[in-house]
Order: sequence, then C-alpha cells, then structure tokens
Amino acid sequence: MTLSQRIKEKAREIGFDLVGIVPARRALHAEALAEYLDRGYQGSMEWLKQEPERRADPRQLLAQARSLVVVGLSYYVQDPEPEIWNDPMRGRIARYAWGRDYHKVIQPMLKELAAFIVAESPDAQTRTYVDFGPVLEHDFASQAGLGFVGKNTLLIHPLHGSYCFLGEVLTTVELEPDEPATDDGATLNWQSPEGQAVQGTCGNCERCLHACPTHAFPAAYILDSRLCISYLTIELREAIPEALRPKMGNWIFGCDDCQTVCPWVQKGSPADKGRWLKYDPGWVAPRLDELMYLDDRAFLERYAGTPVMRTKRRGLLRNAAVALGNSGLPEAIPALEHALQDPEPLVREHAQWGLDRLRPGV
Repeated sequence: MTLSQRIKEKAREIGFDLVGIVPARRALHAEALAEYLDRGYQGSMEWLKQEPERRADPRQLLAQARSLVVVGLSYYVQDPEPEIWNDPMRGRIARYAWGRDYHKVIQPMLKELAAFIVAESPDAQTRTYVDFGPVLEHDFASQAGLGFVGKNTLLIHPLHGSYCFLGEVLTTVELEPDEPATDDGATLNWQSPEGQAVQGTCGNCERCLHACPTHAFPAAYILDSRLCISYLTIELREAIPEALRPKMGNWIFGCDDCQTVCPWVQKGSPADKGRWLKYDPGWVAPRLDELMYLDDRAFLERYAGTPVMRTKRRGLLRNAAVALGNSGLPEAIPALEHALQDPEPLVREHAQWGLDRLRPGV
C-alpha cells in the first residue's frame, strides 16, 4: 500500500468513519468567508475576523505544508422519545452535546494519527485541528471527498448525513489526494474515499431553509449566525434579542432543526459503535425548572467536561428562562420567580421576560 492508503487504514483503525486527503492549498471558497465577515454575519464572534487568510490557506499554519488529512466521526444518536423531546417543561440540547466534550475525544485520536504519519515519514511535521482551529473544514472536507456542502452550510455525507464531527491533520508530507465531488449541473457525482459511487446533492430541496425557526438563512448556502439558535444559545454572551426569544422554543443549547428535516440525515446509515454520546432523557432534555435552581457548584458538577460548559451557568440559565417563558404553562412561574433573585443580572432579566410572557398584564 502507498503511504496515503496506510494513513487512511490507520485512521479507520483509530475509529474515524471517514477519511480523505486534499492538497494543502488555499480553500476553494475562501471568498465566501470574506463575504460572510463583510456582512457582519459572525455577530459577536470577533475571533473569526482575526487573520482570515490563515483560515483560508493552511500553509499559513505550517510552513512547507503539503497535505491535509481530513477525517469524520459520526455522532448519530437515536431520536428522542416525542413525549420527552416535546415536553415544554424540558429544554432541548443539540445531539453533539449528549456526552463528553467532543474536542477531548477527537484530539487524542488526531494526535495518534499524526504520530503514525511521523513514524512512517520521520522528517514529517504535523499539526492537528478540530473545529477550534483556523481551518475552513467544510470546504476542505468536500474537496477531500467526504461529501458535499448542503444549503444549510453543513457538510453532508450521503451515507452518514450531516451528523459528523470533522478534524484535520496538516502535514509537510506530500500525499496522494482524493477526488472531490464534481458537479455536472444536476447532481454531484461523488466517489467516497471508501470507493463507493454515490450521486447526491440538495437538488430542489429547501426543507432546512424553511425549518429554521428564526429564518437564519437569508439564502441557500448562507447563514446569518446572528439569527441562528446555536449562536444565540452558545456564542452570544449578552441578552438575546427579544424579537427572537419566542422563536427559540425550548432549545437551550444548540439546535438541530435544519439537520433533522434533511432527507440525507433521515435516510443515512448511522454508525453504531458504542460512541461516548448516548440518549439519556435527563441529559438531552433536562427539566427547565430544575436548571433554574443550579448554583455555580451544581452547574459544574453536572456539566464539567461537556460542551455545555461553553455557555457557562449564566448562559444556560438565561436560555432556560426563555424556554420557560415559551412553555405557556403556569407551572413554570415558580422557577422564574426564584430566578428573579439570581446573582446574575442576565438571568434576572430573562426570567422577568419569561414571567411577563406567562403573566401578561400583571
């Protein structure tokens, strides 16, 4: 086998579901990032504006870089029970956060793959990245043959849907690249790194665009993060715009709406390898009234080592207050009244909004 083939075999041995190789070069759609930033769609994520060329060209990250090994790891988890998922007194957490922080799972796997590359080519240099690194991962993943970018801006694998974590190993070794999907004007003629021939694209489907509760897609393939529920519940550190709060339903950390309606997700073949993520009603859809009573210590005990830590206690309780306000149920009132005494002004302000929504005119 060639070195490229051995690297792919090793990646699958480590546990990755997808692997492909692309030359280290400027991203094919780098201009889309510039347009996204020019329109201010990044919202408060100012870090995206720092050195955008480093994100567009991996050679800015590692001198003499020649290749990018792109991997995918399925995070498919069974659908929640409707009576739990649709309970207005429970908050929804996006699937990718149903367990340990994925960065802590994937990064050691990437390090192992990088060590293999160095063992096979001792002069090689490597860098590893999950999504916290300055890499336009969806662009490079599609060029590496891992799928195509859908109208909801997510990478879609015809056999795994869009429930995939992505990671990269950048290296100075020149490897044999994979063929990207080619567009013949109607469908994507796509051959996976596993050698499977697949035809697939979004076609005329726009389910994801219409399913978004906050209308965060001004057009296909364009996301206005400022309207995205994932951004509002995680990245935004300030007050959520009042006009958007009623549209958030009971999402309290992230959102999967534009993925769950996707035909590729619905018919995809999920991986089932005993992942670290699991369906647990108390975890994926916690009681909102219970969350409002979490102090700093209880929040840490419950969410340490998980993605939910990113939003911090004040952010999670802010989101829970909005969800309680959207519940329409009088039983939500005591928890919101308790939150009026919270030490965090952000929590108190959203709790008052929730109460005003449940008790109009009071």
